[in-house]
Amino acid sequence: MMLTPAHHFRDIERKPEYLQPEKCVPPPYPGPAGAMWFIRDGCGIACAIVTWFLVLYAEFVVLFVMLIPSRDYAYSIVNGILFNLLAFLALASHCRAMLTDPGAVPKGNATKEFIESLQLKPGQVVYKCPKCCSIKPDRAHHCSVCKRCIRKMDHHCPWVNNCVGENNQKYFVLFTMYIALISLHALIMVGFHFLRCFEEDWTNLLQAYGLIREGGAEARISLHEKKQPLKISSAECSSFSPPTTVILLILLCFEGLLFFIFTSVMFGTQVHSICTDETGIERLKRKHQPREYRGSWKLVQDIFGGRFSLNWFNPFSGPWHPKPLSDRDWVQQVASTSETDNTEMTEERSGESKDEDSVEVTDE
Repeated sequence: MMLTPAHHFRDIERKPEYLQPEKCVPPPYPGPAGAMWFIRDGCGIACAIVTWFLVLYAEFVVLFVMLIPSRDYAYSIVNGILFNLLAFLALASHCRAMLTDPGAVPKGNATKEFIESLQLKPGQVVYKCPKCCSIKPDRAHHCSVCKRCIRKMDHHCPWVNNCVGENNQKYFVLFTMYIALISLHALIMVGFHFLRCFEEDWTNLLQAYGLIREGGAEARISLHEKKQPLKISSAECSSFSPPTTVILLILLCFEGLLFFIFTSVMFGTQVHSICTDETGIERLKRKHQPREYRGSWKLVQDIFGGRFSLNWFNPFSGPWHPKPLSDRDWVQQVASTSETDNTEMTEERSGESKDEDSVEVTDE
């Protein structure tokens, strides 16, 4: 086992006394199944509110600036239904990702009774998190924002005010996918709106507001049309004035382009993490633990809840339900005898400079 100063401290134990279980408060009585999970973090709550505001702003511009004023009713109905459906699924996925327990390890379970009940054998170790006083199963990591250890933690996302972990990764993937789709849909509609309306209806309106020169427009206006008063409203393109409409559409275009790029990258990253069975934290820490490879398709099925069906795209359909942690999930086997010897030597050396309950090892 490689030992470097850059790694974090963890408590590796073979006896309950090393963990100082008397300092751990027993975990509270578990709440009912399906209880709502919510992180009280000011930054995360603000980011979640901003997310909803941006989606609702896009809804306002698409409906009241582009679709409702249009005289092409088939175009408005089809795009209105499609955009609202995608926006609803995006917000529903956001709520599920934010309010679902990502896979938190029971807090304060590093008690003497629990450790003794594991009946550790030679070559077996357990890992304790000194921050939340819980025994960490394999691939669990502590989140400083959630203040809990999360199973298969990928990262903490402020936009959903939650960690992305074992239980809510499906909802986060759906959230990024639907946001990317509505962003792309909004960009396409903005492009069509500019092409259809700018030349046909806005030339005279912009001339009336003094936003373009009269010379270019006069060539297209007949003598009879010049004698007619300029219309200051265009029911087909927008119920707002041209300057207001242009500003609203430019802001929507900027928002759509920014979030399309961002969420597309996040969606691709999450799909890659699922297919390779490697979380974002494990990738950043260069941790290549030997694990049984079950195939990319099987891994995707585990996250999205079984065989391929429309429920994969349904944020109200839960992912696979992991089995409750058994005793063997808390215990980890030392890979080899040499690694065990290295760990024991590190424990002896660490006694000179730090407490007996803390040693420096690879964060596996």
